[in-house]
Amino acid sequence: MTELRATSIGFTAVLLWALLALFTVGSAPVPPMLLNAICFVIGGAIGLVWVSVTGGWRRLARVPWHVYAIGTAGLFGYHFFYFSALRLAPAAEAGLIAYLWPLLIVLFSGLLPGERLRSGHVLGAVVSFAGAALLLMPESGAFDVAALPGYGFAALCALTWSGYSVLSRRFGYAPTDSVAVFCIASAVLSGVAHVAMEDTIWPATALGWASAIALGLGPVGLAFYTWDLGVKHGNIQLLGTASYAAPLLSTFVLIAVGIAAPRPVLVVSALLITSGALLAARAGRNRPG
Repeated sequence: MTELRATSIGFTAVLLWALLALFTVGSAPVPPMLLNAICFVIGGAIGLVWVSVTGGWRRLARVPWHVYAIGTAGLFGYHFFYFSALRLAPAAEAGLIAYLWPLLIVLFSGLLPGERLRSGHVLGAVVSFAGAALLLMPESGAFDVAALPGYGFAALCALTWSGYSVLSRRFGYAPTDSVAVFCIASAVLSGVAHVAMEDTIWPATALGWASAIALGLGPVGLAFYTWDLGVKHGNIQLLGTASYAAPLLSTFVLIAVGIAAPRPVLVVSALLITSGALLAARAGRNRPG
């Protein structure tokens, strides 16, 4: 596979993730853990079909257990926090806070051995967090004390995915097939958590079922496999930069379908978060050779 093709495949994950908030809202009132279980069963089934077709079972047997543990924690934790955030806070605002993860990946990567945190990283962090702070200001028209738990879950969501992504750099040897195991394990954990913590509420309409299935097929399914292929075999710098378009695309999708109002503060916040992440990414590229 050429680098260009792998990069193009990886970019499809960014496009799919831009639909994550839309489908999550559409799947209401399904509780977070049940939605997790539905999505990961579908996402895991996609991977298992691929493993069976390509004869990847031996490859899976060679993957160390700690890789499976970290991958499962990353996928399960991220979506638990994300779905909880969008059930407890306005979708566009919570989604923008959750989409601080590209910036956090840049910041955390700057602290890895052989890397250095630069002034551009700090500037990017300030700009992006200013964008997130706008959403929490009473004057923004979006602030609601009752939504604070949702905003907190959104922040944990960003921390979880960025931490998982940075740790994954150490396990580049793990085959993409292993994502299927992450999904199946996450589905089991989600099912157990649902039985223990939630009332069972299935989608109430055809639109609700379609949204839940679309989540499992796309943003919580195929996207993980295409992203894994992209970052391992494509241009990871280009993909990292492209991921900063996700909060803008997600916000504009919600506005386009009428879920979020096109308020100036929302658009400004999206632009600040994305611009700050781009500044940080540029600082990471402009290092001395």
